This record gives sequence, structure tokens and C-alpha cells, in this order.
Amino acid sequence: MTFNMLSSVLTKRLLNVACQARPWRPTVTGIMSARGYRGEAPEDSKADLIEIALPPWEEKIGESIDIKRRRLLYESRKRGMLENCIILSLFAKRYLNTMTETQLLQYDRLINEPSNDWDIYYWATEAYPTPDVYKGEVMEMLKEFTKNRNQEQRLAAPNLEYLDKESQ
Repeated sequence: MTFNMLSSVLTKRLLNVACQARPWRPTVTGIMSARGYRGEAPEDSKADLIEIALPPWEEKIGESIDIKRRRLLYESRKRGMLENCIILSLFAKRYLNTMTETQLLQYDRLINEPSNDWDIYYWATEAYPTPDVYKGEVMEMLKEFTKNRNQEQRLAAPNLEYLDKESQ
């Protein structure tokens, strides 16, 4: 008996033992079973949707520029979704140190006022038009940054410690 034949026999025996030990469950093999979801669900009434009111965004009066930059650096990195975490933290790494007070205020409003991170992502990638209230120099910088014309590798957000060292 060759090694391949022996390996095949052992694999079959192990599978038989494993299948007998647990109740049978269909496996996913790239084909959806008849019981799977195919997008044909009836209209969702959204009756079970719970709206949680968020406090309105307010400019932090009296905050020093250094503290504002550090806060925005952290808030750029700690997002509700990975895509924005990567885009915004790398954007902050590149531009936050050179932003004027007006630009910092625009950036603060942009990343903190919308209640849905997907909105920011869609505006930055130009999938949806940017609302007038968020249009401005910083939004244009973010849109251009998101295009990644230099084709930089952007697979992960940098560590906060690394970003903080860059800002000094």
C-alpha cells in the first residue's frame, strides 16, 4: 500500500469517526443550501429598530491646539469601522501636524458630528456626494488622500504610539 493510499484510508476513517461523534450539519462548499438566505426576504418594517439619540457635536472651546491635535489623532485611529480607522489614522499622520486652526475645526466636525462612520467613508471615497456642511478644504484633502494615487500599501492603521512620535 502506497503512502497516498494509506493517507486516503486514514482520512476517510477519521471523517467517519468525526461524523458519528457530532450531529450532522451541512458544510459550506461555495454553494448555498436550499435553507440559506438568498436575499428574498420580505420587506423589513424596521419596527424593531431602536433609535438612540446621540448628543449633538459641539466645538471644544478653550482646547489648546496641542490637545486638539492629540485628541483628533486618537479619534482618527479609534473608529467604528476598520476602513475609516485605516484611512483617517493615515490621513491624520500625514496632515494633522500641519493643519491650521480652521482646518482642525473642519476635521473635528467631519469625524465627530456624523453619527454613522459609513457616511464619512462614502463621502471620502466619493461614492456619495458630500453634504454642504462638510464640504471644505479638509474634505477635499481627505478625498484626494483616499484616491491613493501613489498606490501606498494601506492595509493597517499605524499604532497610536507611532503616530504620537510623528506629531512631536
